[in-house]
Formats: sequence, structure tokens, C-alpha cells
Amino acid sequence: MRIAVIDYNKCRPDKCGFLCASVCPVNKTGTDPAITMEGGIVRISEELCIGCGICVRKCPFGAITIINLPHELGTPVHQYGPNMFRLYGLPLPKQGSVVGIIGRNGTGKTTAVRILAGEIVPNLGNFETEPTYDSVIEFFKGTELQSYFTRLKEGKIRLVHKIQAVDIIRKNLKGPVKNLLPKGDRTREILSLLGAEYLLEKNVETLSGGELQKLAIAAALLREGEVYFFDEPSSFLDIRERMRMSNAIRMVLRDKTVIVVEHDLAVLDYLSDYVFVVFGEPSAYGRFSGIKGVREGINQFLLGFLREENVRIREYEIVFEKRAVSSKPRTKPYLTYPSFTASLDGFSLSVEGGEVYEGEVIGVVGPNGIGKTTFVRALAGEIETDPPLNLDISVSHKPQYVELPPVPVRELFKDVNEEIFEEEIRRQLEIDRLLDADASTLSGGEKQRVAVALALSRDADLYLLDEPSAFLDVEQRVRVSKVINRVMAKRKSVAFVVDHDVAFVDYISDRIMVFLGEPGREGHASPPLDKRRGMNELLKFLGITFRRDPHTGRPRINKPGSQKDVEQRRRGEYYYE
Repeated sequence: MRIAVIDYNKCRPDKCGFLCASVCPVNKTGTDPAITMEGGIVRISEELCIGCGICVRKCPFGAITIINLPHELGTPVHQYGPNMFRLYGLPLPKQGSVVGIIGRNGTGKTTAVRILAGEIVPNLGNFETEPTYDSVIEFFKGTELQSYFTRLKEGKIRLVHKIQAVDIIRKNLKGPVKNLLPKGDRTREILSLLGAEYLLEKNVETLSGGELQKLAIAAALLREGEVYFFDEPSSFLDIRERMRMSNAIRMVLRDKTVIVVEHDLAVLDYLSDYVFVVFGEPSAYGRFSGIKGVREGINQFLLGFLREENVRIREYEIVFEKRAVSSKPRTKPYLTYPSFTASLDGFSLSVEGGEVYEGEVIGVVGPNGIGKTTFVRALAGEIETDPPLNLDISVSHKPQYVELPPVPVRELFKDVNEEIFEEEIRRQLEIDRLLDADASTLSGGEKQRVAVALALSRDADLYLLDEPSAFLDVEQRVRVSKVINRVMAKRKSVAFVVDHDVAFVDYISDRIMVFLGEPGREGHASPPLDKRRGMNELLKFLGITFRRDPHTGRPRINKPGSQKDVEQRRRGEYYYE
């Protein structure tokens, strides 16, 4: 089977002179052409295409993807149009259970959620006629999805959907939060579970990303439904808030049907009863696996092989190191900074002085509102400190919230030294395919990759990366961590990385700094500590213990009060064993 996909946001036949058609071997034969133009739009016939890949290589805008598959995938559940993304299979909602979805960005997770939420009627690959639920019901005849879509057609399922892009709340709603939520004890009870009662006294316009996320989750939990969808509910939330969110969903919706899309492996593992793995080629096609136990499903995804389907989805395994001590050699300190304090908008931060060694990556962890971003901005020279920091070093800073101007992505890199914007950064972060896109219209994950690439493409002594994993899928997080580590080792520089994904921090860091205190009022930062000591201090403060999966080494959250949880608390080992 062959899949031909054209990114019509990049395709510009008016500028390239319809180059793909002129280089196509099938077109050159003079018989039926494989590449044609219909109403100014390029089309590729998958039946006539021979999969040579010449058009892919020659396209100056990187708009064409040709995928040669060893087997037929069957009828797609949905296809957006000719030479556009198609989805095969769907996850199965299960009554009284939380079903997790894991997979790469661009492989159809959100599309599947929108289909099950009744926002898209799947067209079964027939994009030329108006789709109907009658054909969908017939397509899934004999399966549990037949009954689901029958009830959906008849309006007998009450659906609640917490969307991925919570920032649109701030764009579309104004005024006090208390005017947006139902009044009464139920609202306060659910906000309390999320640690967010204070939101009632704030205006929507002033909410941070994490506060918008909590508002969206609370609004979903307050609605009466039968099937609930949560698309990336942990974004912008710190470790403690992710636990609160998970416990709130389990407690409030214990008898409901819940589907969760999530990239934080520890949260997905803790929250879900079952998982579906979606795999394929981003922006080209996606295929859902069968239902799997949560531990086995996540491990199969990380190891890159789905045993029941007998499909290899990745050429490499993702395995986490189990040691707590960095193997990087230490000589003399590369950077020494003194103890200092900083104040900002009524918040005060005290930082213990520390030393960082050549090539090190320092993870920065702690609850929201505790001073991590203040620390990063102080090192970047954006905030005054006492005493003043006179580090006399060059700094490259990727801020927490990424905003890009409405210019082609390549414009952002025009002043970057080509040697610095090296091939590995471009390849691993998949920047080349974005160079001609309007930077302001990129997805959250694409903006994040561009921002990280920009930060790493500057020649600096110190790199400050604030939440670089936000909106990235698991594989992208692994690639980002590898690129950051390799860049630091190659340039003999150092990096401070702020993030809330424990697995990501574990994977990327040599040592960690721990921030504790009272959110919004005062914070205290430790010097860089070895990972065992640092994680123990943080997790003891948060009241959470982690264990290691024996096969992949990934961190897994212990259920509170479980035998493993009690045992690790007794030994004082909250993370590493």
C-alpha cells in the first residue's frame, strides 16, 4: 500500500513551476500521469505512484510525503481529503474505566477524540460526499463501537470534552471566574480537589496557563455526562497539581467512561486503567492498536514493538537509566554563582550558591509559583538580585511561554551561524520541514521545537530552557533531551532546564535543583544536588513516591498507601532505589 500526502500549507506550485510533476518518472512516460493539477491544487494518485521518492526530494518546500507500507491498512475511519491525513481504527470507550491514549503528535489522537465526542462524523475515507452515522454504524457492525455510534446518532450519550488548547478560554471569555462556574458547594468541592478555590476571586484575563487548565478541568467535572474526554490535562501543571488532577478525575468520575490523551508517562500510568497506542507517520496517517493493560501498553510503546499486533513502530527503544549519579566527569567548576535573593510582585526568592561543571544539564524542579522562572530570569539578567549577579557570561534563554511573530520560520534563523544551527538540531527537532511555515500559525508542539532550536542555535556559555517539554509527545521529549545533552557536551557549556515531567527531568538531568516554599509568597532554591537526594527532598515535600519499571526503567507513581508506597516512605527513598 502507498500513502501520498501533501501539506497544502507549504505547497506553492506558483513558485516552483509545478516541479513535482516535471520530475515524476510516471509523468515522463506520457501515459496516465501520477501527479496532476486540479483547479490549481496538486494531486498525487496513490494507485499510479511508484514510490520512487523523487518528488519528495525535489520539492523545494518539503510539502510532499510518500509512505510505502508493507501491507494494506484497510478502510480508514476518517480522511480529511485527497492526499491528506487519514486515521485507521478508534479507541474503545469502556464503562467505568479510564482509557488512556499514547502516541506521537500528528497521528490522530485529537481527531479520534473529536470523532468519539460527536464533533466529527467519520467519512470512512469517502471525503467527496456528506458522511452519515448510518454508514458508520454499518462499518462497525458486530463491535462495541456499533452500539456507541448508534447511541451517539440518537443523542442518547451526554458527552463532555476538555479540549487541548485551554488558552482559547482567555481569548473568548472575560470577567470573574465565579461568574463562569455554577454557584454552590459542588463547585467549591471540585475546585478544592484541584487546589484551586482561589480562582473564584480572579478574572479570566489574569489567569496563567496552569490556572486556565484547572478551570477547564473543573468546568468539565462540573458538567453532567456519561463519557468524558480530557485532551492533555497535565499541560502547565506542576507535579503536585498533576496528582491532584488525576485523583480528582478518578474520584469525581469513578462510575463514568473517561478517555484521556496524555504525554506525561507517569500521569498516564497513574490515571489510566487501559491504554491504546496510536502509531503511524505524523501528519500522514495514524493507526490505533488494540486495547492493552496500562503497564504493558506503555512499555510496548517505549520498546517500539506492539506484540499483539506484531508491528514495530520505532527502530529504537526508549529506556531510562536507573542510576541516580551522573557519569559525566567533573573537573573544575565551569560556573559558580553566589547565594542571592530576588523579589518580584510581592514574591521573594532565596537561592543558595552553587557550582556547575562543564557539559552539565541541571534539572530545576518544584511546585508552580515557587520561583523557578524567577531564578532563570535572574540568571538571564532580566531581574535584579541582591547582591547583583555579575556572572560575565553569554546567555541563551527560552522562556516559559512561546510567542512567535507572523514571519516564515526561516526568518527567525536568518542571523544564526550555520555551524551553530547544526544538522543534529535541525534533524532531531524536525525544523527543516517548518522553515517555510508562518511561525505564528504553528501548533503548540511546533512552536516549542522552534523555540528550543533557536535557543540552542545561539552561541552561549549558559542555556536556560523553561518548560521545553510542553506540548511535545514522548518521542519528541526524548529527542529534545538528547539534543540538549549533546549540545552541552560538544560546546562544553551548561544548561538549566525547568520542567514538570518527572520522566523528562530524570532522562535529561545530571543533577537537579529543588525549589520549595509557599507558592506565590516565598521560595527557596537548593544548590545542584545529586538526583537521589534532590528527588527525595522534593517528593517528600509533595508526599509522593515513585518506583521504577523493571523493563524500561521509567518512573511510575505509587498509589498512596500501597505496600510499595509505605515501604519506600519508611526507608526514606521516594524515587531511586
